[in-house]
Amino acid sequence: MNHTAHSQFSAEERATLLEVAGHSIKHGHEQGVPLPVAANDYPTGLQEIRACFVTLLLGGDLRGCIGHLEAHLPIVEDVAENAYAAAFRDPRFPPLTSHERKNLEIHISVLTPAEAINFESEQELVSKIRPSVDGLILLDGHHRGTFLPSVWGSIPDTRNFLSHLKQKAGLPANYWSSTLEVYRYETESFSGAPS
Repeated sequence: MNHTAHSQFSAEERATLLEVAGHSIKHGHEQGVPLPVAANDYPTGLQEIRACFVTLLLGGDLRGCIGHLEAHLPIVEDVAENAYAAAFRDPRFPPLTSHERKNLEIHISVLTPAEAINFESEQELVSKIRPSVDGLILLDGHHRGTFLPSVWGSIPDTRNFLSHLKQKAGLPANYWSSTLEVYRYETESFSGAPS
């Protein structure tokens, strides 16, 4: 398995990942567990160790979102597990019903490895953040939060984006500390209806 290459996915690979996500949700309804996936049964590009988030939308509204910030599984396996978890294990929502499954939109975001942003002040941090490009991970002590790049669509202002991320991490919006760490990542995102 390839741990280092981070190529763009072909249209066929994207379709396969969306199909795996949909089948994993269907399998969850039928069996109560994620779809078992053997990465070796898939093309090499889908065997890469990659991190992803699977977001479920129903009528344009969030219905579940689960993922990993760090790569630990082949992408095809991570998609199957995260799709199941987004449908049935997101603590913000009740388990997805079979009726809801028919109207779902599945959104998959595959992450690049995170890189630290070096900064001395909040002003310097804000100047280094790339709106609509960067997903951010914010850490301070036991506080941790992340926003995917897609969140820029609803919070386009960099300072607001950072303030909301602090709140998501359980910190005050105006929080600042010299121990604050921020990492950036990018995503390759695609979506579709479950098959």
